[in-house]
Amino acid sequence: MDRRTFLAGTGAVLLAAPLAAEAEQAGKVWRVGFIYAGSKTDAARNLQPFLEGMRQLGYVEGRNLKVEVWAADGHPENIPTLAEQLVRANPDVIVVISAGHGEIVQKLTKTLPIVTLAAGELASSGLVASLVKPGGNLTGMQLFSPELMGKRLQILKETVPGVHRLAVLRTPIHWGTTNQFALYRQATEDAAMKLGMRTHYVGFDDPEQLPALFTDMAKEQDEAALLWANPNLAEYFDRIHELMLRHRLPAVHELGVYVRRGGLIAYGPNQGDVRRQAASYVDRIFKGAKPGDLPIGQPTTFELVINLKTAKAIGLTIPPSVLARAD
Repeated sequence: MDRRTFLAGTGAVLLAAPLAAEAEQAGKVWRVGFIYAGSKTDAARNLQPFLEGMRQLGYVEGRNLKVEVWAADGHPENIPTLAEQLVRANPDVIVVISAGHGEIVQKLTKTLPIVTLAAGELASSGLVASLVKPGGNLTGMQLFSPELMGKRLQILKETVPGVHRLAVLRTPIHWGTTNQFALYRQATEDAAMKLGMRTHYVGFDDPEQLPALFTDMAKEQDEAALLWANPNLAEYFDRIHELMLRHRLPAVHELGVYVRRGGLIAYGPNQGDVRRQAASYVDRIFKGAKPGDLPIGQPTTFELVINLKTAKAIGLTIPPSVLARAD
């Protein structure tokens, strides 16, 4: 944790008491609707940092806050139907975890406020007019940055110096906005080209296809993998990780949560910090702010996470230069 993060967190705690009093005086139970591709159990894990942020601001579930989860249980194709039901339920704020889900909800309502917990690129996706002045009914936190993709692949190259063939694995296609895939691909291509890597894109719509895909990756002589983060990855991660171990394939992830679940290495924003920050957007909307007037937030803390147990399982030694930088 850097000094700026500590000071920001301390300020939030100090402000919690007066804000709590203000929230209670309103005498209202605020309703937040959350749409999620995975299970309700996994949704609860993803919401935990956000709810911590809400508590710091004086909102407590069961007292003045009610969070309603609309989960697709691993069937992302059902998200549009769930979004329709959620909009009809008319919560005070709709919270989404991705730009893709934001796009689906935004097509259904131009009035209900939408807050993203950890979205991909928003401006180029057309969901907001700009990061400084979003306009419309969507705001929140954005994670996507082309520069981060370059840093991930650089760390992978340092960890596995001989890698020249990179498999880019993406989960079912219902995960992004209409041009999110193109943005991610361009960022990946630019980074890989600078490092002398050839990319091989591997996508699937059914997890039963995974064993055959890994066999194909072996035939292509892929030497490492990059897993794009998206709302569906959590649901399929355990099966993907099992195959990564079986094929002894080193992989780099965008978010540390997947390394804590067994992945090898990740570099990216501290997801918990980002979701705690998202709570401030909901608070300001509750207090009368318009989503379109709230600038899109960017991560300020990043982490490099390495799983040494996984490294040992695939026969990989992490170089001291990389290990020394790990959080």
